[in-house]
Amino acid sequence: MRNIWIMAVSTLREAMSKKVFVFFMGISAVVLIIQLIIFSLINVDKLTMAVNPMGLTITMKQIISSFEMMIVSPLAVLGLLLAIFSSSSFIPTMLEKGNIDLLLSKPVSRIELILGKYLGGLLVVFINVFFLVFGVWLIISVKFGYWDPAFLSISLVITFTFAVLYSMIVLFGIMTQGSVLGMMMAYFTFLILSPLLLNAKEKFLDAIESGLLKNIIKTCYYIVPKTSELMGSLLINITAGKEIESFQPVFTSLVFLILMLAFSIVIFRKKDF
Repeated sequence: MRNIWIMAVSTLREAMSKKVFVFFMGISAVVLIIQLIIFSLINVDKLTMAVNPMGLTITMKQIISSFEMMIVSPLAVLGLLLAIFSSSSFIPTMLEKGNIDLLLSKPVSRIELILGKYLGGLLVVFINVFFLVFGVWLIISVKFGYWDPAFLSISLVITFTFAVLYSMIVLFGIMTQGSVLGMMMAYFTFLILSPLLLNAKEKFLDAIESGLLKNIIKTCYYIVPKTSELMGSLLINITAGKEIESFQPVFTSLVFLILMLAFSIVIFRKKDF
């Protein structure tokens, strides 16, 4: 475990040396400064009216969650896209001639190398995501005088979504010793495949007459990680304090993550360096 943690910290330092960490933190800081300026210039009553123009009876929790999701949701998607791009080079860099020779000469197993690099990538993203989420929560809480620490848990949801996609990046990074294919597969899954399968399952499955096509869609739906649901309904329910209807997207995505890492370890152990 100590070696895994050392590799994770090394990856964090690598991200800082490449300005990845600073770039993420800089974007988050700029967003928070803009949010702070806007909220400082707007009256609380006017903000409430903007959320509830019809004057309906809603709780402060609903008002706060509306503002929080309005700010965090698009930023979370942007953050994931940037995280995929910036993390795709961690494994290929490790596998470069000279780097991998040095690492394998140390008393560190190949499993520890992969898990350490993986944990390091997650650490980089979690720190930045939590900084952004905490900043949004703090500004809105101070403005409205309403504190809901449960909102901070969405940083775990966003990081978990990245963890699932990052497992793909690790696998393809080991297979190709490059960053492009893993990055493109992660983007394709997050932006196209997962939303497409979710919409097909919810809206078009009943209209499809072919039993074979229905089974194919259902099978693909349960195999592909549920990034759309993790970043959609799950994130919204947590923010609004609603009960989570199903943990199935979490469990199936977790199984996908474990399988990707297992395949990565098996392939990495067989590679000759």
